[in-house]
Amino acid sequence: MADPSSEGGKSLWRRDIAAPLRSFIATESGSAGVLVAAIVAALVWANVDADGYERIWRTQLALKVGGWELAHDLRTWVNSGLMTLFFLVVGLEARRELDLGDLRDRRRFLLPFAAGVAGMVLPVGIYLAVNARGAGAHGWGVAMSTDTALALGLLALVGRGVPEQARVFLLTVFVVDDLVALIVIAVAYSEHIAAMPLLLALVVFGALLGLRALGVRSGAVYAPFCIVLWYLLLRSGVDPVVAGLAIGLTATAYTPARGALEAASGLFKLFREQPTAELARSASVGLTRTLSPNDRLQRMYHPWSSYVIVPLFGLANAGIPVDGAFLVKAFTSPVTLGVLAGYVLGKPVAVVGTSWLVTRLSGGRVRPGAGWAAVLGSGTIAGIGFTVSLLIASLAFTGDALAEAKLGVLAAAVLASLLTWIVYRVTALMPKHRRARALLGEAEVLVDLIPPVDVSVDHVRGAAGASVTIVEYGDFQCPYCGQAEPVVRELLSDADLRYVWRHLPLTDVHPQAQLAAEASEAAAAQGAFWPMHDLLLDHQDELRPTALVAYAEQLGLDRERFHKDLVRHAHTGRIAQDVESADLSGVGGTPTFFINGQRHYGAYDLATLTEAVKVARARALIGTSARMPSNRSDR
Repeated sequence: MADPSSEGGKSLWRRDIAAPLRSFIATESGSAGVLVAAIVAALVWANVDADGYERIWRTQLALKVGGWELAHDLRTWVNSGLMTLFFLVVGLEARRELDLGDLRDRRRFLLPFAAGVAGMVLPVGIYLAVNARGAGAHGWGVAMSTDTALALGLLALVGRGVPEQARVFLLTVFVVDDLVALIVIAVAYSEHIAAMPLLLALVVFGALLGLRALGVRSGAVYAPFCIVLWYLLLRSGVDPVVAGLAIGLTATAYTPARGALEAASGLFKLFREQPTAELARSASVGLTRTLSPNDRLQRMYHPWSSYVIVPLFGLANAGIPVDGAFLVKAFTSPVTLGVLAGYVLGKPVAVVGTSWLVTRLSGGRVRPGAGWAAVLGSGTIAGIGFTVSLLIASLAFTGDALAEAKLGVLAAAVLASLLTWIVYRVTALMPKHRRARALLGEAEVLVDLIPPVDVSVDHVRGAAGASVTIVEYGDFQCPYCGQAEPVVRELLSDADLRYVWRHLPLTDVHPQAQLAAEASEAAAAQGAFWPMHDLLLDHQDELRPTALVAYAEQLGLDRERFHKDLVRHAHTGRIAQDVESADLSGVGGTPTFFINGQRHYGAYDLATLTEAVKVARARALIGTSARMPSNRSDR
């Protein structure tokens, strides 16, 4: 049998089996460098050969079929064509946060919504104040939108050691920002609206919703409707990138259900028994169907959006000829100063001020999901506006005003990054406990584990009063559970940690897992669950009934009682209870870990789990100190 621990020489269990949000952040962090390189390349190109730069991007590209023709320059194809896929990804991420992220608790939408809206209104107000009754007032939308992708990427560079809660807070706040920005483009920066194409676009979008309601999942069926929707919006005068956002918002997100995974496994077994082309296609379709539409579209388009489309957009739009005279003029221009002040001052004031106000008015019931240092860092990094800002600038301005707006956006990004670095540098100098509170905050985390740990029912190992509890849903025949076991044992050397095993035998792929689980419960009935647990994971390749009885004898158990329990399947109800809790907690595979009730997404190597335990302990200590009355020595 092939070694399940490797695939192409890389350990599967060490791969980052990423949660949606973690995957999104990792992609944006990696692509930030590519985008920055594209911006620098555009600036160099525009200053070495300004005419050549513009000539390339004004090259006409036409699609022509008979008497029908669609012709635009290359920059328009990038800005209104390829960028539709970028906004598709934005819509997918917004929907994913609503379905799987913190925003699935709709009460938590209040603060991000308020902070996101204020983070747009205040910068726009500052911009209009600087450009009052001036020629540049029409470009107020340039100072409005945070580039969430670039902000997340640069946050990873300038805010090393920043906990994921800070990134989650940034993302949830500026998902709202992205959505409102697209509405502004559609309403305020779309001219000469043609009613009939817009009406037809709404009909096509309704047809897309109808296909989804009918359960149609084939991308080939949806693609023509999406292309027609894009074309109709283009003809209507509404920027067609709105089509990408609308489509993304309709794509539901969910984790694969255990039943669906078992069905897919059954299809693969049929193919394994009779490898025909028809069964191969059936197995492939079955595997694909276990993934949500949101996940499949993200996997398909997100890398292209992050590593190709957005950098190409930067290359096409960031090029501005810069010389001393231009800089002097630009940095005295109301357009440049309005954009700069809106982003660098307006964003952090709006984010921090709104978060404080909502927390205060709610009596602390609604508060940021991160500490105040992280909120401030999110506000300063929110001063990075690029993609939507340049898109609106290209719609609002031409000539020198366009160049001044672009310079304001680029200068704001540099200053915002510097301010964010200062915020997190100062935070890093704080005493450990204060730093943890400043970064993590005191908001209650959403609990994913159902039901919570019950020491009278669950199998618990470690200190009873530990501040951190790790729950693992496992299968004694699962090779990845076996590989995770040494990591768990290493973690248990921590005296402030307890560990819980819950059964999830994947009988469709591990035929001996159910009986092994019953053997562990038969041992538990004689007070030897953990010794049997360890033996089973140490001998995963030998779990036949005779071997199980031999393990019982090795542990000194009553052989007859143990054997009778196995024959009568006396403990299936106890295992079914764990399986039911796995279904309630959204667990489809093994091993799946929960740390203090929150599902752990990502790798389960020692370094990753140790860091997750460290963060969970810090949050637990913050919660404990918040509930305790202050004493004089703390003052």
